[in-house]
Amino acid sequence: MSMYAVIRAGGKQYRVAPGDVLRLETQATAGNGTVEFNDVLAVSASEGQITRPESNAVVTGEILNEGRAKKVLVFHYKKKKQYKKLAGHRQPFSSVRITEVTFDGQKFSAPALPKKEAKPKKEAAAHPKTEEKAEAKAAKPAAKKKAAAPKKSSAKKSTGRKK
Repeated sequence: MSMYAVIRAGGKQYRVAPGDVLRLETQATAGNGTVEFNDVLAVSASEGQITRPESNAVVTGEILNEGRAKKVLVFHYKKKKQYKKLAGHRQPFSSVRITEVTFDGQKFSAPALPKKEAKPKKEAAAHPKTEEKAEAKAAKPAAKKKAAAPKKSSAKKSTGRKK
């Protein structure tokens, strides 16, 4: 069953399903890193049936990370007036994973993500190839540097025309 909802967030509309990851405008979070979208415009519970829910529809998501988008250059220019202005802008965003869609007593949840386990740190053992290179440099005596060759003068050449 492909279940989805249409929500409004940050002045834009998004079609979301449980498990989707969206890049939205920076969202205010609850204390535990979850976000609720109460502005649900439409819900499709079964194939081909779209309903407009009453006030009881809620889409819940968890914030994965926050960041800033690539830089956009804003260039103002007025011809014949010697006016140019260049500014950069990076829009902040929040990556949100939709975890649950709830309406009319029905609840559709995304499968849980596997927990990331912290790997134990290995002892500071250097890479074998880098060890070999370091040993080779230590065994090799420093080579003498050659003196730089003098530069040739750039004399002006004639064009071959006669006057």
